Amino acid sequence: MYSTLLLTAVPSTIVWSPKVAFVMIACNIVAIAFGKLTIAKPSEGPGLPSPNLFGGMGLGALLGTTSFGHILGAGVILGLASAGAL
Repeated sequence: MYSTLLLTAVPSTIVWSPKVAFVMIACNIVAIAFGKLTIAKPSEGPGLPSPNLFGGMGLGALLGTTSFGHILGAGVILGLASAGAL
């Protein structure tokens, strides 16, 4: 009895598709842009091999913004999947 109750309580996960990848990429771009505008010293720390690609941000700022982008992307993907949009 408990196993069937537990199976009904666990939501199904979304299968990877190009739509899911696009949402994650878009969320990371938004997070990088948000970080570039709000971080006080984004170029502190070690530099990146191609600084123009990320707007002159340092490694720490890039790791922070992409971490935020993945958290944001996971939330957006789960929200869109539960709404039936993905």
